[in-house]
Amino acid sequence: MTLSKKMKSKNELPECPIATTIALIGNKWKLLIIRNLMIRPWRFNELLKSLQGISQKVLTENLRQLENDGIIYRKDYHSNPPKVEYGMTETGMKLQDLINSMASFGQYYKSQL
Repeated sequence: MTLSKKMKSKNELPECPIATTIALIGNKWKLLIIRNLMIRPWRFNELLKSLQGISQKVLTENLRQLENDGIIYRKDYHSNPPKVEYGMTETGMKLQDLINSMASFGQYYKSQL
């Protein structure tokens, strides 16, 4: 999928690359959405059910932000009943190593308790 035309410009992002990454994916819900979408494309209701405690409004906002930033794509099948699917863009897939490192650290940390 191509990158969104609504993406932030370089001037809108922090100079520090770590701060840029945090600006793009730095909240709990975005990270968990990305974790799921790394596996396969998901429909909205599947994501809603899989993310315990997230509201429909918050999920919608986070999906829109991730789409606008070119991390995920939204595919509308234009069918009746409506079918929309979310998945990772090529740019978003570059987060795979980061997500895997976070999972490894979480496992390590829990093993130390």
